[in-house]
Amino acid sequence: MEKQIPKNVRQIGNVSDKPKIYVEDYVDTFLNQLCDKTEENPNGAFLIGQTTGEEGKECVYISGAIQMDEIEVVGPDVAIGENVFASAKEKRKEFFEEEDQIIGWFLIIPGNPLVVNSNIKKLHEKFFLNKNSIFIMKEPVEKDEVYFTFKNGDLVQKGGHYIYYEKNQSMQNYMLSERKRLGITPSEVVTDKAAKDFRSLIRDRMEEGDRGHTSKWTYAASTFLVLVVLIIGVTMINNYDKMKAVQSSLDQLSDALVQNEDKSAISASADGENVENQSEDQKSAAEDTDDQSAGTPGKEESASADTDSQNSETQDTKAQKTNDTASADTTAYDTYTVQDGDTLVRISLKVYGSKGYVDKICQLNNLSDGDLIYVGQKLLLP
Repeated sequence: MEKQIPKNVRQIGNVSDKPKIYVEDYVDTFLNQLCDKTEENPNGAFLIGQTTGEEGKECVYISGAIQMDEIEVVGPDVAIGENVFASAKEKRKEFFEEEDQIIGWFLIIPGNPLVVNSNIKKLHEKFFLNKNSIFIMKEPVEKDEVYFTFKNGDLVQKGGHYIYYEKNQSMQNYMLSERKRLGITPSEVVTDKAAKDFRSLIRDRMEEGDRGHTSKWTYAASTFLVLVVLIIGVTMINNYDKMKAVQSSLDQLSDALVQNEDKSAISASADGENVENQSEDQKSAAEDTDDQSAGTPGKEESASADTDSQNSETQDTKAQKTNDTASADTTAYDTYTVQDGDTLVRISLKVYGSKGYVDKICQLNNLSDGDLIYVGQKLLLP
């Protein structure tokens, strides 16, 4: 069956010429990781995939890569032994599908330019004489790369290629199996930010299909929640009149309490004025006595005795009036008998409709701890 052209692709360079080359993202990652592991000696891999399409619509799909076991250096040239190619064939059978064949190779030569010389051309003709076979050269530091296809007996440079994404379990299995020898695993990430963003984007698109299966259940649950909210809203509207009546009663009770508080304040102020007036009268009487005593010669002792007597009477009068005032102040407050379950907060809410009177109740009743009240206790209310 002919391979389908991938839909989720990222274009690299100019892809107008033929054949169109598609490289799976895990393969591209693997080749970049080989660059990271290459130091001074050459390194390479065999490319696994398919070549499909009719004349004028040729496509090459590179879905796997197998690292070369060994690359020999012979003077200025490199050499790949028959045993290295045979080993790659065995690994292809072990990890990849039957329709996936070795369709090209990949080479890293540190310090060499990215051009095809006679040595590279001979190696390609030795193993890959098929039309549209692929050769890739990559620079290990900057990771610059050049793609070639074999046409009319020559390696022709390509202008660009595509990167596509799929699960590619075969390539993942190979990378996991070879991780100890190669030091490479699928979890390693290429530093190319565009490649990472591309993979994340494609993964999100693939997961959208899975989320679509659960969307119907999510919609049903959302509809049920909306119905519950509507029912609660209707119930609250039906109870609105009752709530309004309760609020009206609380407002009336609060107004009555405020009026009683104002009356108590006015009564206390009047008592205070009476005490002050009486004190002024006593001071005036004392001054008159002193004047009379000073103006009558020979009667100093009698005047002094009278003055002491008047002062004594004045002090008794002040004490009596102070007691009367304290008694009047005490009787000016309302009292509240503590009931079962009461706290000062509940009493403040019950009497005043507010929590703001708790401190005043404590001060008036000399309570250090507002919670230490008992059933039957009588509290003065401000």
